[in-house]
Amino acid sequence: MPIDEDITGDEIDKEVRQELMSLPKTLAEDVAKNLMMVSRLLDEDPERAYGYAKIALRLASRVPSVREAAGFAAYSVQKYSEALAEFRAARRMTGLQHLWPVMADCERGMGRPEKALAMAGEPEVQKLDKAGQVEMRLVAAGARRDMGQAEAAVVTLQSPELASNSVQPWTARLRYAYADALLEVGREDEAREWFAKALEADQQGTTDASDRLAVLDGVEFVDALDEEADGEDAEGYEAEESAGSDPEGRERD
Repeated sequence: MPIDEDITGDEIDKEVRQELMSLPKTLAEDVAKNLMMVSRLLDEDPERAYGYAKIALRLASRVPSVREAAGFAAYSVQKYSEALAEFRAARRMTGLQHLWPVMADCERGMGRPEKALAMAGEPEVQKLDKAGQVEMRLVAAGARRDMGQAEAAVVTLQSPELASNSVQPWTARLRYAYADALLEVGREDEAREWFAKALEADQQGTTDASDRLAVLDGVEFVDALDEEADGEDAEGYEAEESAGSDPEGRERD
């Protein structure tokens, strides 16, 4: 698969570059370039990102960062079993716990919310940083909803992090998830309040909180292109009328 011309491999994170130093120089450069392609494409074209991740994995399967990148690429195309295997491999290699929440979410993706919920109660969660603990809470709430426990999902998301006025990278997603859980149990007024709070914290536009608010407020969106097309159709019909033809082009009597 072709590598974008502006990618040299030097853009790779320092920690990843350190891991790649165990490889021959040319091989390390090839792996770095493929990893950069994964990073570039993961959000906009996950299928292609997955392809580059498979190449990197074939070249350097013993490098933890490669296994992790392959895991996220598989996760992005909903290959949850494959993603979980890669995350487990990366975790074994490093001994780090930061992948624990996404591993639990893979269990959800495989239709095993009970397993994801059990993982939320394991000691590994206490070793996560604050962002990781919030992510684990989001996964646990999602597992509750998968199991039809909507009220329990609401309770799961109630936390000091949710109550805090401080805006962190995870704040918008946490507030959004809480709003969505509230809406599912019929607490519409509270849901609207929390969608608004999510929007307030969403500096990067990572959620569709504004759209959800609009729906709750009864705002209807009209596609400008459709309106334009309708206008053109009306104009065409009027022109045919003035020419003495019916809409199918037949002459009137």
